Amino acid sequence: MPELVLPPVYRLITLREHRDAFAHAMAVGAEAGAGTLVWVRRFDLVEVAVVFEPEEPLVSARRILYAGMNALADALAAHAPPEKPVAFRWPDTLLFDGAIVGGGRIGWPEGASEDEPPPFLVFGAMLRTFVGARSESGDWAFGTSLEAEGVDVIDMAELVESFARHLMVHVHDWMDRGFRKVGETWLARLPREGAGRRGIDGNGDFLLTPAGGGAPIRHALLPVLAAPGWLDPETGLPWL
Repeated sequence: MPELVLPPVYRLITLREHRDAFAHAMAVGAEAGAGTLVWVRRFDLVEVAVVFEPEEPLVSARRILYAGMNALADALAAHAPPEKPVAFRWPDTLLFDGAIVGGGRIGWPEGASEDEPPPFLVFGAMLRTFVGARSESGDWAFGTSLEAEGVDVIDMAELVESFARHLMVHVHDWMDRGFRKVGETWLARLPREGAGRRGIDGNGDFLLTPAGGGAPIRHALLPVLAAPGWLDPETGLPWL
């Protein structure tokens, strides 16, 4: 695979296959600093993690999950057949034509205060590009891959480069104009289930206000971050 060509804001760390980009970024985040991008070279996954040093308290900085998911979806949509929808399942799962193809997760140092900027934050992502064989039934229960969905030419480096550029755009939008556009972009890819007004609170919680009015229904972000909805805990890979 070729080396990545990244905007100068990033510093690249490349790992060999079967290493863990997210775990490595968490391990080196304090020393490596903001803009560090960890990439694992492998043929079956796009696996990447980015280190941030937020200037706002941890409780609101966790919304970087939504910016990262936007960037991941943008990168996929740019290379996907136009008839295949790219969508989200709250809060961290990426769907390709209705099936799990990957997702994102975030991490921060243990013991970091909710009310102060954390020393660093990590956004990590996986995107399944190829699976060797289907199950005996001929279908996967939950997931898919880019190859299975008709993405004929899969250039891992190009996908990571695209993700990195889109991530920079979404983060700059947040810094320059506030989180509103980032949140609206994320919500636009969340399939609607009935009527009602949707929003993302300042702490990252998902809010759904009933169509008839009344108090919004709150879906808390923090409790679900410990177990990403797209990640099979037995394999450490996106669900199939």
